[in-house]
Parts: sequence; structure tokens; C-alpha cells
Amino acid sequence: MSGAVTLNSGFSMPLLGLGTWQSKAGEVEAAVKHAIKVGYRSIDCAAIYGNETEVGAGLAQGMKETGLWNTKHHPDDVEGACQKTLSDLGLAYLDLYLIHWPHAFRRGDDVFPKSEDGALLFETSVTPTETWLALEKLVEKGLVRSIGLSNFNSLQINDILEKGKIKPCVNQVECHPYFNQEPLRKFCEEKGIFIMAYSPLGAPQRPWATPDEPKLLEDPKLMEIAKNHGKTVAQVVLRWQIQRQVIVIPKSVNLNRIEENFSISDFTLSSENMELLASFHRADGRVVEPRVNGKSRDGHHPHYPFRDGLEF
Repeated sequence: MSGAVTLNSGFSMPLLGLGTWQSKAGEVEAAVKHAIKVGYRSIDCAAIYGNETEVGAGLAQGMKETGLWNTKHHPDDVEGACQKTLSDLGLAYLDLYLIHWPHAFRRGDDVFPKSEDGALLFETSVTPTETWLALEKLVEKGLVRSIGLSNFNSLQINDILEKGKIKPCVNQVECHPYFNQEPLRKFCEEKGIFIMAYSPLGAPQRPWATPDEPKLLEDPKLMEIAKNHGKTVAQVVLRWQIQRQVIVIPKSVNLNRIEENFSISDFTLSSENMELLASFHRADGRVVEPRVNGKSRDGHHPHYPFRDGLEF
């Protein structure tokens, strides 16, 4: 086991969990079952992934964490969305519930509502903080134990801290050696909020990757460190995150890799290794951002996060 942290809600959360984004139907149930057998106690899922029913079928025990999608930001829609997730997962409560993105799409059951010309339809009248205040009520009703954020910048977090009653437990963001989020990590640490890293291995299977982009898992310096420890590059990268007290949720449906990713508690990276990985950060290192024809899909939304704050 790779250890755990105590959230500001008072509950414990493992530093290592299983991600299920892009896990295909017919594969994710077996992956979740195997992960629990190996020892994982944190399973990351979200309504937008379209596989929560199958994830629920694979859950026999352990920690459950999921996210509120962009079309359900209106305060009147939040509890219904949570209840739908609980039903799909077959659970009475969630250990952790996150707002998936700070910016909202138009209300309704179409997860990507579009106009006749194909443009995504947004909702701009509901602020991220208003959605957060509705999430707080889920805790009061016992539907959720802890609540948090995903893809929020420091300014948006500060607004929640100023106006909310419950402090976010985590902020789930893209985070890997090529985009280490160190300023945001330090900001959140000062506020008692943990960073949770999605795509901690650099999203190597992302369909929009180009051949000339650097491949984190093939980095020669990382391969040398891995060789010296008798580990894989993925194990080294995950270990680096955990030693930074960053929660990681690597996605895999490969049973051998699920086991490998979990086996990282039997070695420690030196301070020199840690500094080397920290030096990999790139200004253009973000690889997970919604784009259409090479341009930001949501960038003109007033609550779009990748524009302001400490990250940029």
C-alpha cells in the first residue's frame, strides 16, 4: 500500500487509486474487481465517462469517488445528479464527490448540448461557487462524505473558501512531470486542500497526440532512474507524485499494469531524483484540454479555468 492522507473533512483517502476515464465497456468491471483484489481502495469515476453502471458492478468494497458533470451545475440539478450516480454505482453514499469543471453547459440530459450549427451551448448565469453551495447540502443530507473540485484555478478556489461553509478536500487536475502544477499544489497545500493528479503518466493513449510530442514514459532520464531501481518508468512517476503528497489515479484496464502501478511502496526516490523530475516541467506541458480544430473549445466561457490563477 502506498499510504494515505487525512482530508480536511476528517476522512482518510489513499494516495493511489484507479482511474476509469476512457476505460471501455466490457473491460472496466474486470479492472475494478482486480484492483480491489490487489488492494486499491480508491476508484475514480464520473457520470460523463458513461461507465458508472459497470464500475458499480465491479465495486465490492473500497473508496468511491465521482464527479458532477457540466450540465448539472444548476443548484436545482445537483442532488438529482448525485442520486443518479448513487443508483448507477449501487451505493448509499459517496466518499468523495467533485465538480468536474468550473464552467457549466446548458441544463438538460444532453451531456454535450449543441446548437444547429454544432456549437456547444453554455450556461453562464450559474457560478462555480453557487454549484459548490449546492454540493454542501449533499454532505448535510448524508449523501456524500467529502466534496471537492476538479480543474479549478486558484481564484475560483478562493471564492469558494470565502463564501462556502465547507472547505474543498481535493482539487483534481492534470498533473505529471511535464506539467507539475507546483504553484497550484503549494497554494492548495496552504489551504489544506490536496491535489489529485489525473493523467499522472502524461495521458500516453490520448487520441489527439501527435508523433512529434515528447513521450513521458519514453524519457531517457526516467528510463535510467527506473533501471536503477528495478522498476518501470510509470512506477517511478507515480512514486514521485506520492512523495510530493499528490494523490494519483492512473487509469488502466490491463491487469498486470494495475498490479505494477500499485507496487510502488518498496522503494524511495532520492532528493536528486525528485529534483530531476521537477525540472521536466514545460510551459506547454498541458495535454488534456478540450479543443476543436486546434482551438480551445470552452475558452470563451467566463468561468473557464485555464486562463487565470497561479497555474499560468
